[in-house]
Amino acid sequence: MATKTKAQTSRSWVSIVGTGESEELDVDKYAIMHRVQIHARDLRILDPNLSYPSTILGRERAIVLNLEHIKAIITSEEVLLRDPSDEHVIPVVKELERRLPVGNEEHHGQGDGKDSSNPHNDADAAEEDESPFEFRALEVFLEAICSFLAARTTELETAAYPALDELTSKISSRNLDRVRKLKSAMTRLTARVQKVRDELEQLLDDDDDMADLYLSRKLFSASSASTSPNYYLTSPTIGSKISRASRASLATARGDENDVEELEMLLEAYFMQIDSTLNRLTTLREYIDDTEDYINIQLDNHRNQLIQLELVLSSGTVCSSFYSLVAGIFGMNIPYTWNDNHGYMFKWVVIGTGMCCAILFVFIMSHARYKGLVGS
Repeated sequence: MATKTKAQTSRSWVSIVGTGESEELDVDKYAIMHRVQIHARDLRILDPNLSYPSTILGRERAIVLNLEHIKAIITSEEVLLRDPSDEHVIPVVKELERRLPVGNEEHHGQGDGKDSSNPHNDADAAEEDESPFEFRALEVFLEAICSFLAARTTELETAAYPALDELTSKISSRNLDRVRKLKSAMTRLTARVQKVRDELEQLLDDDDDMADLYLSRKLFSASSASTSPNYYLTSPTIGSKISRASRASLATARGDENDVEELEMLLEAYFMQIDSTLNRLTTLREYIDDTEDYINIQLDNHRNQLIQLELVLSSGTVCSSFYSLVAGIFGMNIPYTWNDNHGYMFKWVVIGTGMCCAILFVFIMSHARYKGLVGS
């Protein structure tokens, strides 16, 4: 049983480095904490058994990212992604392998039939070289989660709008139950989109939080301010980090360390995308609310028609009761003399009573129409 449990927890991480090479890791959480130098509370955010909202945290040497099914740790030289065998995570891993290598488009352009010596491609590659490793990884994650939520929204819209139109044309238990399920799904999806949007908005509102995500710049600043450079030279891994950080963030490191314009533009682009998705869900919610109002109006109209019918039937019952009263009076088994030799009175009593009942019914209905209790 212990072996089975260990097999289930092993290889739950995949490491993707700047060259695009990936490696599945058979390590526990303590090895991950030591590898990226984060606390247990930060790693607990990525636990799939615990329910944490969407979060992007900047630490000294890592970015802890929890966005729906994407649970990752980004450092200045590698990305650690949890549950790489998940069906929603596999495309993200492939996209990281494709886009993380610097100048990847130049190396793989021949496969798409593009000329790698094109000046435009060289300019794009040069622009990509200026982007730090952690931002390229963060962009892949943000693009993946925004595309995922947009796709779920499109699926929901495709199913919801025809169901709502069908409900307006025919109110039935089946259609009502179908719309109820779609509304529940929309509520859950809206909450998920709202969490991602709130996290991006919170980052955009706080420059200090965005500055914490500049891992390469912090690494470069630490190497420049260190009084013992031999400490970094003894570690080839840290030395390679400093080298890449120097190339990626030299311009910003020489300037204002609080300059977060590059990251702000990146976050704003995906904030607008996730906000557009939220607006689509808001529009769908308004359409559902309008449909509910229309259904309630129809039900109220039917209810009013039933009340009018009940008024007509009650008026007829009152008139019939009067007719039954007369019939009961004449039908009593009491001996009286005036009934002798007056048999012709029967038809007049019947005709007179019927006319009185009809006049009473017309009077009641006319009065109800005059008061607006029944429609014209």
